[in-house]
Amino acid sequence: MGIFRKENEKPAAVINPVNRSSIQSSASLLHKEGIMQQKLADRENGPVSTNEANFSDLYITPDKTSYVWSGKSNSGLKVANFTDLQEFITAVIEKYDGENPSYSLIFKGRTYRIERTVALEGEQYCARKMPKSIPELEKLGLPTGIYKQLLTLGNKSGLILLAGATGTGKSTTIAALMKRYLETEGGYAFTIEDPIEMPLDGVYKTKNGDLGLCKQTVPPKGVWEEGIKSALRSKPRYIYLGEIRSPEAAVELLRAATSGHLVLSTIHANNVNDAINAMAKYASSSSISEEMAYELMANGLLGCIHQNLLGTPRRLEAEGLFANPNINGGCAVRAMIRSGNLNIATIMEQQQTKMEKGLPLFD
Repeated sequence: MGIFRKENEKPAAVINPVNRSSIQSSASLLHKEGIMQQKLADRENGPVSTNEANFSDLYITPDKTSYVWSGKSNSGLKVANFTDLQEFITAVIEKYDGENPSYSLIFKGRTYRIERTVALEGEQYCARKMPKSIPELEKLGLPTGIYKQLLTLGNKSGLILLAGATGTGKSTTIAALMKRYLETEGGYAFTIEDPIEMPLDGVYKTKNGDLGLCKQTVPPKGVWEEGIKSALRSKPRYIYLGEIRSPEAAVELLRAATSGHLVLSTIHANNVNDAINAMAKYASSSSISEEMAYELMANGLLGCIHQNLLGTPRRLEAEGLFANPNINGGCAVRAMIRSGNLNIATIMEQQQTKMEKGLPLFD
């Protein structure tokens, strides 16, 4: 199957047109911010603070040595040496509540997502630096075809699933997409996240004067499916589940996607095919059969995007598969998912060709 790549033209549907040569991935936006700070510090011949440094993830080992991306290769590391690093490490450790290994830390005004694990020699931590604001959707570097198709789904119902490995910008893409829907369609959005990451909470105003409202929540007592049930009782237009972490949550999410809501979530997977199968298999390991899980997935899916960040500097590559938003219309994607035998390479290539030519995917 082909990989969609950025084109050198402006998307027709972009609300605020930008020069696509300046478009960057979400990680690149963070790196650019850090690089600017780094250059300033270099000119002054002084070290930088943790907040100023150019990194997205910082790894703290049991002996309290810290490592960040070196910038020389796609994944190589270097030892971190920031002016307030020990203060930061102390804040990370003290913030842990003794129960939840995933939590947020606000350090000198900057938000970090912390993940605590226990290694052979003791506790270790991964601190992810969160962007100060949600980037505009068109600045993430999504392929034009995928970008345009996603814009058409703001007033639809179903599931939009973002797949990829850890650290590939899935949460940033979802947040930017949710922000755009609230700005263009309005309505009430309910998020379930642990920890809460991007700053989505607040009021949004559409061009026609309607309002959008987003409330960010954590799952009650860490039970994700209860968070979804709570969301449904609040009658939201949009539901955002930060990550699918239990079979029961997968089932509730699919049911929400087939009951009139626009649902957005992320899943760890190597490609679109694996993401769809993983979602259905996960749901079928709860109280429903595998046949029912694929039926719910077939009826609920609007689109599945797999993305990755590659190279130095990081660039976004993405591929996508979309289902007909009209559940009563003909759709080879829904039929294939319903059968449980996914062979989507040909369909993805056909959709890619249509999107590159600016043709509608469905009649």
